[in-house]
Amino acid sequence: MNKKGFFLVIDGTDGSGKATQIDLMKIALTNLKVSHEIIDFPRYEDNLYGKLVGRYLKGEFGGLDQVSPYLASLAYAGDRMLAEPLMKKWLQQNKLVISNRYVPSSKAHQSAKLPKKEQASFMQWLDELEYRTNGIPREELVIFLYVPPQIGQKLVEQKESRSYMGGKGKDIHESNLQYQIDSSKLYLQQAKKEKHWVVIKCTKKGQMRSREEIHAEIMQVLAQKGITPKETSISYGI
Repeated sequence: MNKKGFFLVIDGTDGSGKATQIDLMKIALTNLKVSHEIIDFPRYEDNLYGKLVGRYLKGEFGGLDQVSPYLASLAYAGDRMLAEPLMKKWLQQNKLVISNRYVPSSKAHQSAKLPKKEQASFMQWLDELEYRTNGIPREELVIFLYVPPQIGQKLVEQKESRSYMGGKGKDIHESNLQYQIDSSKLYLQQAKKEKHWVVIKCTKKGQMRSREEIHAEIMQVLAQKGITPKETSISYGI
């Protein structure tokens, strides 16, 4: 890894196994002696903004078509803004900072609520809010884990209960298949437009690839980008 911090975002469609892959990365990076820190967004129990996101996802403020994407984005952005000093501290310490979800997630999920003609201007507004007004660090690499929404919805049903849901099942994003289809398209549009994105397809012939196979591909990307050593015999924790 270069002698400076590096900011990596792991994002993906619902059910793509982001948390599982980050856990495997943690083992691999520790074995490789790559100094790193991991942060998960939203931080549902950490601050008032995170708690507000949880209430929104639980449907407390209304359904998808009842909550303005501009207003919903303020809660997510506020949570990330509060984490800005910590993330910048880690980067200044020359660490690899890994974020489970970040601004690209809000761009895809909140834009999906809008007519197509309004989506670009919304993304531009969000970009200015998060990176300029709130001053959070801009990610240097996004690894996007893609699972077709029809498969992802079935995988979400297997998730354990989330604290922010209070024991309920799917949140208002996860329970709407058409919304999942629309937001996944917006993710892929970002990936096509942005040069710092890498898409990893997590399914093959309609079936999920093994977590080990996906992990190996992620680690290959990190090596190609010079974030980890290009040649190593160390096990990646699989």
